[in-house]
Amino acid sequence: MISLRGKRALVTGHTRGIGKATADLFASVGCEVVGLARSTDGDLSDPCTSEDAARRLTGALDFLIVNHGVWPPDDVPLTGMAPTQWHSTIAQNVDAYFYVVRTFAPRLNRDGAIVLVASTAAQRGEPFHADYAASKGAIVALTKSLCVELAPHVRVNCVAPGWVETDMVTQPFAAGGRARVAAGIPLGRIAAPEDIAGPILFLCSDLARHITGEILNVNGGSVLCG
Repeated sequence: MISLRGKRALVTGHTRGIGKATADLFASVGCEVVGLARSTDGDLSDPCTSEDAARRLTGALDFLIVNHGVWPPDDVPLTGMAPTQWHSTIAQNVDAYFYVVRTFAPRLNRDGAIVLVASTAAQRGEPFHADYAASKGAIVALTKSLCVELAPHVRVNCVAPGWVETDMVTQPFAAGGRARVAAGIPLGRIAAPEDIAGPILFLCSDLARHITGEILNVNGGSVLCG
């Protein structure tokens, strides 16, 4: 059994979906959880949001889980995509990660861990959602860069989920979409948020103490990467 008693984690996007499942799981194994989300703290693509939260936070952290983000649900070809959509997605999914990590990584204790949440879209692309795929590809590259920068005292890994049962996928799962997606997953089901929280917990635990710079795919076998 993993225990994080006496440890402290900051989880972004903690109010719903993967972030909430992660915060709940960490709390259940004894970890103190600090949340940071747009709905409670403001726009995370604004550097002042992280800076203000850091000023309110006393003491150090052991874990930083950066999970928040957006996925515009409408299919839009890149040639017809408005610059406002491109810039908004990059701001929420890349710039906001930069501000959170830049602000809170210095607060991590020795032997701390960072887990960034990306997507299978980072590795296989996603037609008509090029803005999202590009933003998550940036998170994969950020993981590999940070794991060297912050070694040997902080480990940095990434979890790349496939389809997950969250509010974000209401539109594509409508009108039989959910069944079509599930049919393409070898394990035969859509992941629950808890299915992503578990691997995040593992990567923060001592069981993963010699793992850094890795992209852990959690997709039921729908994307097989070497």
